[in-house]
Amino acid sequence: MSLGLLVAAVAISRWVFRSHYLYDLDSVNFALAMKRFDPRVHQPHPPGYFLYIILGRLLNILFHNANLSLVILSILASCGLVAVLYLMTFEWYGLTAARFAGVLFLLSPLAWFHGIVALTYIVEAFFSALIGYLCWRIICGDGRFVVPVAVTLGISAGIRPSSLLFLAPLFLFSLRKATAGQRRVGFAALGVTVVAWALPMIHAAGGARVYLEGLTSLWRMVPSKTTVFNSSPATSIARAFTIIFIFFLIFGAASFAPIIALGRKNHVDPAKRNFSLVWILPALCFFTFGYLKFVNSGYLLLLLPPACIWLGLCVAEWFERVGSHRSLKLAVIGACAACNVAIFLASPLYCSYGQVRLFETQLENITTAIPRLASSDDTVILSVDSHFNGFRHAGYYLPGYFTIEYPEAKLKDGPRVFTMNQRNTILMAALPLAPYRRFIVFPLPNGSSYREYLQEVTARLPSHDLSRVTLDGHDYVTGPISDLPSLFPNAAKAP
Repeated sequence: MSLGLLVAAVAISRWVFRSHYLYDLDSVNFALAMKRFDPRVHQPHPPGYFLYIILGRLLNILFHNANLSLVILSILASCGLVAVLYLMTFEWYGLTAARFAGVLFLLSPLAWFHGIVALTYIVEAFFSALIGYLCWRIICGDGRFVVPVAVTLGISAGIRPSSLLFLAPLFLFSLRKATAGQRRVGFAALGVTVVAWALPMIHAAGGARVYLEGLTSLWRMVPSKTTVFNSSPATSIARAFTIIFIFFLIFGAASFAPIIALGRKNHVDPAKRNFSLVWILPALCFFTFGYLKFVNSGYLLLLLPPACIWLGLCVAEWFERVGSHRSLKLAVIGACAACNVAIFLASPLYCSYGQVRLFETQLENITTAIPRLASSDDTVILSVDSHFNGFRHAGYYLPGYFTIEYPEAKLKDGPRVFTMNQRNTILMAALPLAPYRRFIVFPLPNGSSYREYLQEVTARLPSHDLSRVTLDGHDYVTGPISDLPSLFPNAAKAP
């Protein structure tokens, strides 16, 4: 399969299965930021992803749809990634390995998913591939690539700031082959690029103090609680197993390709091996000992390019070793391709197309039903912090309602409540509930864990005041506004 066919196949497969709603909590944050950038209220969530938002705004000028604009950005990044991946694998291991590496990416269940939703991970993966390719050119002795890779790394940090942490070691490693003057120019180019987007971002966020407060508050609320410094070794072991599972989710049936190489004494170029290790290990160590959740499996796509290259080599060696057994080759490749397509289309995991369609159907039903059950004039929407059908989806897709998030957020300045109205987020110390008579609970997705959590929340309310209605397969709980102090003791005042 030629490079042109691979790029076309990636573009078509992503476009045909593209999502039509903002799929994830973070997706809604990004869409909100395209209207008003304010990381303090998670528009988007810190650290801000400033250049990603800018690219989304530029595309939105053409498409006038936040989700479509960001999905197209994911599709473009996917096409660029497969092109760079093909070129680098071709340079390392030849045409057959390049073709297989491209096909592995095309049919990767997790990469396919991230190519159809409004999230940053596939864009970061494209920059990982491009930075890897440019750094390899420097390793090969071409100092002309020092400035381009420095600028690319700086831009990547503006898309996802974590890229600077994970890919800077590869940049420094490649500079061993550069002259002292080239290194100085490279560091200067990196610094200028980062400053060029960081200063406007801080200004848009309301200043350095406001920006840093938002960043530290999010760190205290989520990632800081499960690092290697304040959790048991079992947590890191669990993350290591999660990483292994995500590896299988990325490559599907092709995950077993390394078994082909067991026992073979092929010579591995030490330069390519060491280069790949520097590319992979910083992020791998962070996700093992720092922070990782399965619902954020896209973090690992940063490592997809080097993994695709090596797996492409394994498959190419098997393909050539089998020789003239054409029927065997076609049967094995066809079975593996079918397995990966099935994982993407129909697996019960959050990142399958089937789950995307299920979520979109549920969200459409809910946002149609609530206006039939309650008026925005006298009813508040009560929602919870959830990746799917949570506070963000309620506030974005029912913008006319005053939407509040449970529970109260414990911030430096004291308890605050995240609220939304007209797709704008405000942190409130006191909820203005006087104009409203009732609240309605925004349903979470179907599933036992979601149902149990909502039961825990509603159990805090006086049961004799609650009314329950079932509509289109979802249960809606409503109650008088005077009950909300039970959930918001600091922010809610009984009218």
